[in-house]
Amino acid sequence: MAARTDRTQDPEIRAALLTARRGQAYFSRKLAELRDHELDAPSLLPGWTRRHVIAHVGLNARALTRLTEWAATGVETPMYDSPEARDAEIEFAATLPTRALRHLSAHAAVHLDVEWRDLAPEAWDATVRTAQGRDVPASETVWMRTREVWIHAVDLDNGGSFRHFPAELVDALLTDVERVWRRKHDGPLPVLEPTDRPGATTEDTGGIRVRGRAADLARWATGRGGAALLERVGGGELGEPPGWL
Repeated sequence: MAARTDRTQDPEIRAALLTARRGQAYFSRKLAELRDHELDAPSLLPGWTRRHVIAHVGLNARALTRLTEWAATGVETPMYDSPEARDAEIEFAATLPTRALRHLSAHAAVHLDVEWRDLAPEAWDATVRTAQGRDVPASETVWMRTREVWIHAVDLDNGGSFRHFPAELVDALLTDVERVWRRKHDGPLPVLEPTDRPGATTEDTGGIRVRGRAADLARWATGRGGAALLERVGGGELGEPPGWL
């Protein structure tokens, strides 16, 4: 029997799906490298253990599956009932037995991938709603998942690094950060100057100029630290970036 493949033939969606799937493989590999007792250790996210990160990533896959099913059926299926319900679900899932927590991560990822694979080509344009209340096409779920799996693989604090990310993903993250900063914040914003991307600089908004490798800029701009790897043009302390997600 021939293997089933994505129904969509859109080259941009197919390329995006590949990056998301590579990210899932990266997250799964970093998780598999951890022994069961190591899941209780802190993650790189304040107040969260590795268990919380794993629970969140698994439940995020379920939430995005609901959006994909919404696109497929036309029946509104929100990501979460409420922010409070989302937080409570993560806290509960983080207490699951280790085997069940690992199963949640793996099974939820497979389920989402199957829903993406079987989604009709025209359904990728269907409008769904994010947890923040933004109306977006269903194709946006792929980018939403891509951010989750790649970045949270780093948050597991098990050797993951933004420098492992594909160059096109790093560039997309920097573009996304700038877009969200502009939507959420008023006034001057940092200007990011990647030294390994000749001529690439985010639009000048009158804020501080930050220079460094693109991967290190993405790490700092997404709130994962790394200020010591960067240069604040003109000198001085770099500090924390504006809030992203």
